[in-house]
Amino acid sequence: QVRLVQSGGGLAQSGGSLRLSCFGSALTLAGYHMGWFRLAPGKEREGVACINGHDAGTFYAESVKGRFTISRDTAKNTVDLQMDNLKPEDTAVYYCATSDCSTDNWPMRLTGRGTQVTVSL
Repeated sequence: QVRLVQSGGGLAQSGGSLRLSCFGSALTLAGYHMGWFRLAPGKEREGVACINGHDAGTFYAESVKGRFTISRDTAKNTVDLQMDNLKPEDTAVYYCATSDCSTDNWPMRLTGRGTQVTVSL
């Protein structure tokens, strides 16, 4: 069954770090544009980071630029999101998805089940 399996996340204090991982089950992620998205209560979905499937170019939302890093590990078949200097406003459910980084609004295609990230003061 083709699916994206997410791991990581949880609870962190403000200023702390967390790492999210997205594994392709029955799907080789190399060559796919991959994005990380988040959804917080009362807010619209936000694309936070995207990695190009062809040249590994990376793109970030202004809200996370300089704090989050998206990366790809082809040996492990994962796309990871390293989140540093976390802020309470980063609290959300995070989703990985196949996407298209070349568009203005990165679409969410095949999507993982989501993982909660909670940042306390």
